[in-house]
Amino acid sequence: MNQEIYLIGLNHKIAGVDIRERYALTSCDPQAINEVVRLDGVNEAMVLSTCNRVEFLVVANRQPDIPQQIRKFWAKLCNQPQKDLLDHTYSHENSQAVTHLFTVASSLDSMIVGEPQILGQLKTAYRQSLESGTAKVIINRMLHKAFSVAKRIRTETAIASSAVSISYAAVELARKIFTDLSNHRALLVGAGEMAELAATHLLTSGVRDLTVVNRTLTRANELAKQFGGRALPFEDLHQALLETDIVITSTGSPTAIITAKSMKEVLRKRRNKPIFFIDIAVPRDIDPDVNSLDNIYLYDIDDLKDVVEENLAGRQQEALKAKAIVDEEVTTFMRWRESLALQPTIVDLLGQGESIARRELRRSIRQLGPDPDPQMVAVLERLARSLSHKIYHEPINYLKRRAQEEGAAQHCIHTTRRIFNLDSDHIPVDAHWNRKK
Repeated sequence: MNQEIYLIGLNHKIAGVDIRERYALTSCDPQAINEVVRLDGVNEAMVLSTCNRVEFLVVANRQPDIPQQIRKFWAKLCNQPQKDLLDHTYSHENSQAVTHLFTVASSLDSMIVGEPQILGQLKTAYRQSLESGTAKVIINRMLHKAFSVAKRIRTETAIASSAVSISYAAVELARKIFTDLSNHRALLVGAGEMAELAATHLLTSGVRDLTVVNRTLTRANELAKQFGGRALPFEDLHQALLETDIVITSTGSPTAIITAKSMKEVLRKRRNKPIFFIDIAVPRDIDPDVNSLDNIYLYDIDDLKDVVEENLAGRQQEALKAKAIVDEEVTTFMRWRESLALQPTIVDLLGQGESIARRELRRSIRQLGPDPDPQMVAVLERLARSLSHKIYHEPINYLKRRAQEEGAAQHCIHTTRRIFNLDSDHIPVDAHWNRKK
């Protein structure tokens, strides 16, 4: 029976967070999830579960109820009604399923196009399916191809080359000002989620000296320890400004905590050494008048949003190039998949030829008498073996060529098996006689 590829899932585009939470599989027993391969007709499976999507990728015998079986299994795993899955899931088959997988792996289906996290999550899901033995020939090939497609897209397009988060954009601006961040000190004012993300990007960009200032010193210590920096109490803010080059502020203060007046004194003590401010707080932490001072570069969240929106627009343009690559690679994969169906027929053709050759060889050897010349027997054996392969050479080439044409392989396989009677069907001797007199 033919092996078909099915992908059933939900994501952030068609299901709200309340639905995604209810049908997430992060808290489910991995062994229970792997039971999906016990469903009738399912031969291979891999399950991807993230905060933004859950997807079942299965290879199964052609059955119209496979998506329904998957949804029923999924709902039971989560102890939730199946009806909500019917309303909030998508189902793809064969080339559409492969296209979706390659699109996900390449981050073209992510909330932020080009983000790299999904590829790592997909690799983890694949590794788990390998360890559980639920990924076999087709899923193995499909996932390796998905990873190579993602790599090709990142190499041949600029889809991941620009900042599309506020924190990342802030650090990218700092790099434009100072070029090499490894020789500059950074200061985080505030210790919330935005500050944590900014710290991650700063360290990735080469910053080695990081200080955290926060009204709650305990939280400042936690964040500083996490990133190998140091923490200071909020009262030491202006002292810290004397020793830093890059400042990212993200507090919840209702009023400005850094003013033009205070910065004039800081600049004097710094001997007018440049300082770069990124204010990602709302309300703003830094008085806009600070930007009027020499040797100060100040950007607020609106400046960064402009950068992010411009970069997102650029990524959308690159996504068009990436989709063309996905389409090309899907075609290549589906040709390989169609070729799998050829293998049994090719084996049967060659086996039939060898069987006929052996039978005729035995007859010929008997005609040489009771004690045939061994050298002559060896020559006949080579001749029989060579003829059996050459006779089927062109039929096999024909099958391979037609397999490259979408939808043609199955018809050609069926016709070939009938022409050569590879299934040993009983055909009456008079089946093709012209009965007309």
